[in-house]
Amino acid sequence: MSLRHMENLPLHHPSPPGPQRLSWKCWLLYLIIAFLAFLYFSALLFTLLSSKTVNETCVAKYGPFPLKWQMASPEPSCVKKIADWKVEILRKGLYVIYGQVAPNTTYKEPAPFEVRLRKNESIIQTLTNNAAIQNIGGIYELHAGDVIDLIFNYEHQIIENNTYWGILMLATPHFIS
Repeated sequence: MSLRHMENLPLHHPSPPGPQRLSWKCWLLYLIIAFLAFLYFSALLFTLLSSKTVNETCVAKYGPFPLKWQMASPEPSCVKKIADWKVEILRKGLYVIYGQVAPNTTYKEPAPFEVRLRKNESIIQTLTNNAAIQNIGGIYELHAGDVIDLIFNYEHQIIENNTYWGILMLATPHFIS
């Protein structure tokens, strides 16, 4: 018997196709992501637990129609209306800024569509999509004296009876300086 035909056979069988084991680099990446998520949620939990919730309601909303400031109480203790689309913060704390911007899709003037949410004239959020209604806002740490406003490149770029923004005080964390 000749064994010549066995000389060309591989010494090992190829593994069947299917899921491969993850390399140690992938496991390390997943571990880092999980650790960062843990840190983020721990910080969020710490912030919420170390905060003193607000006893009185402090809400201010501008718009939609009629375009005027609507306050939760006649004398809110956390904000003061300065002008249309603009408030001044009277108490430090965590605030939710929320709003909706409805672009005027028939607007065809040369000024580009741009809506800016600003804090002390520094832009904190910008909207540039004039194809659909968009939400604006977020959770911000604000201090007494901060001025928050919503501005447009040109007032006819938005549909005023469907555009509004508001501010709600959530809490006064102990560690805000």
